[in-house]
Amino acid sequence: MRSPAVRPAWAVVACAALLLTAGCSSDDGGDPPRAATSAPGSGGTGSASPTSGDVPPAKGSVSVVRTVTEDLKSPWGLAPLPEKGLLVSSRDEGTITRVDTETGKKTVLGEVPGVAPGGEGGLLGLALSPEYASDHMVYAYFTTASDNRIARMQYDEKRPAGEQLGAPDTVFKGIPKGTNHNGGRIAFGPDGLLYVGTGETYRTELAQDKKSTGGKILRLTPEGEPAPGNPFGDSPVYSYGHRNVQGLAWDKDKRLWASEFGQDTWDELNNIVAGDDYGWPDAEGKSGDAKYHDPVAQWHTQDASPSGIAYAKGSVWMAGLRGERLWRIPLGDTSRTESGGGTKPAHDPQDFLKGKYGRLRTVVAAGGDKLWLVTSETDTRGTPGSGDDRILELKVS
Repeated sequence: MRSPAVRPAWAVVACAALLLTAGCSSDDGGDPPRAATSAPGSGGTGSASPTSGDVPPAKGSVSVVRTVTEDLKSPWGLAPLPEKGLLVSSRDEGTITRVDTETGKKTVLGEVPGVAPGGEGGLLGLALSPEYASDHMVYAYFTTASDNRIARMQYDEKRPAGEQLGAPDTVFKGIPKGTNHNGGRIAFGPDGLLYVGTGETYRTELAQDKKSTGGKILRLTPEGEPAPGNPFGDSPVYSYGHRNVQGLAWDKDKRLWASEFGQDTWDELNNIVAGDDYGWPDAEGKSGDAKYHDPVAQWHTQDASPSGIAYAKGSVWMAGLRGERLWRIPLGDTSRTESGGGTKPAHDPQDFLKGKYGRLRTVVAAGGDKLWLVTSETDTRGTPGSGDDRILELKVS
């Protein structure tokens, strides 16, 4: 038995948390037409906000401070480094690139072995180890010839460009893969555990099958084991009934939020509660059926088709692909609930940047009132122009 003195940090936080707590069919909405009170966890995607009980104002603002870098190819995942850099994945090229946030200079770390791009699959989400300061491990979610999986690789910036990634160590495999609905977002929560958004790969029955990892949010240890305290025993499944989850973030109260593609009618922002059923394929959007957890907010698929989300300044910020805009969803006090278990927004969602930068893939908190925003015009569904794709720095309120 391990001594408490050498327990991993995630285990200590997870134990404390347990004591305290005892899509569209493609990225565009519609079927392939176009060529918590939640988890104990907040993992670096959130930032400071009003104290508990405060409510953000009804109207916010977004200004583009600068373009950080340009000419990225099929960018998908984004992971801020503690030393003022960004790691960005290329879905179709299978590479991870470091971007200097001051100069915009791009350095290819290397190619992730085994990535098999196709449709919406390829090299997707990125996350840094909770112990990154000492282990320099980068986690990646990617599609192979047989499945979707998660591997971790050691990043050594002292090695030559193109050779800075160590051999991948697969921590979790066997997530269903398909042309579409591969999910792909990963994030470490405030409990030090790894949360994973997956898709049902057009096999709608997987979403309700708790033995399948498709159409779920998974919760794992950093080593890829089912996390202690998961709702279905020795299972990685944390919540189910999802269609295609590509956004994960936590707020100041450690509530987990997730964005989800609808089919033809409603895209969703959900407050994730351990063990809850989010309805797919029986419910799309708010159903009012007590056996399903209704979304907090919903949008017609042409207005959103949401991928990444982030938390900043008391609001969830949601990147829209088909909608080509950034949504602000002001959050209310944790006591603001409605039928179906959903937490109500403090005010109506508000959209920004509509059509100005095309498809928006990933948004990540950059501290305080700043966000990093990644465009997605080179993903085969956009109309790329000069400079696409790019990373923008935003100031928000």
